[in-house]
Amino acid sequence: MKTRIEWKDGMSFLAESGSGHSVLMDGPPEAGGKNLGPRPMEMLLMGTGGCTAFDVVLILQKSRQDISDCVVEIEAERAGEEPKVFTRIHFHFILSGKKLNPQQVERAINLSAEKYCSASIMLGKTAELTHDFEIVET
Repeated sequence: MKTRIEWKDGMSFLAESGSGHSVLMDGPPEAGGKNLGPRPMEMLLMGTGGCTAFDVVLILQKSRQDISDCVVEIEAERAGEEPKVFTRIHFHFILSGKKLNPQQVERAINLSAEKYCSASIMLGKTAELTHDFEIVET
């Protein structure tokens, strides 16, 4: 896996993935940024959310659950001093579908958290990770 980060202007950086996609990251105005894109630590959380959502949807589909939507809302806290690593991260899953089995949903979330989601497993080395979910019948 490769990526390329190019300084653009002020505190803006263009990240280019090995798969050919780009995203502009920027710093906060107090650090010279212009708020043109997400902060790098926000990107880390977004990537982790994408990683676990991918796992949960795939596991539920393989379990023959009739899932129609998956939203993950993430709240995180960071250390007050440098390095400002994440210290607590909470994942709230909102899963929609027809007659989703709560035990299957919980199993999918746990499998992602404990076995499949490399991003959250890495972050779990410095942060306390918690999860909960709600099911919306469609």
